[in-house]
Amino acid sequence: MFTGIIEEVGKIARIKHQDGKRRLTVSAPRLAKELHQGDSIAVSGVCLTAVEVAHKSFGADLAEETWNRTSFSRIKEGTLVNLELPMRVDGRLGGHLVQGHVDGTGKFLGLDRIPDADDYWLRIAIPPELARYVIFKGSLSIEGINLTVAKIEE
Repeated sequence: MFTGIIEEVGKIARIKHQDGKRRLTVSAPRLAKELHQGDSIAVSGVCLTAVEVAHKSFGADLAEETWNRTSFSRIKEGTLVNLELPMRVDGRLGGHLVQGHVDGTGKFLGLDRIPDADDYWLRIAIPPELARYVIFKGSLSIEGINLTVAKIEE
């Protein structure tokens, strides 16, 4: 389980496609030091298992389903990704509960500044098959960042 509070922004260092799966190597100088082989880590909201851990990076394998269902299908080497380690059961829950299981991807429509405020409206189109699960004041995780739904249109 995760909280949706990003701990580090990493960078995709390598994408290797072999034998029907892809291995992502992620540069994460701070969090890689805390990882061990077999640990979970949320990469842009997707719960992955660290299969290789180096001093400043880690590798994780992606099944074809994960590649196709998430925003990973659009990433390239050099892409920045949000990273979060799993929450500790003996720690404070600082965000929301996020499983790291992705149901689908939306489409970015815009980021509009709210007049006379320091805030923005993030507008996302949600796939019709997922729209019934999105509720006003409910939580929605986008690229690993857990947000509260402030408005629903259409």
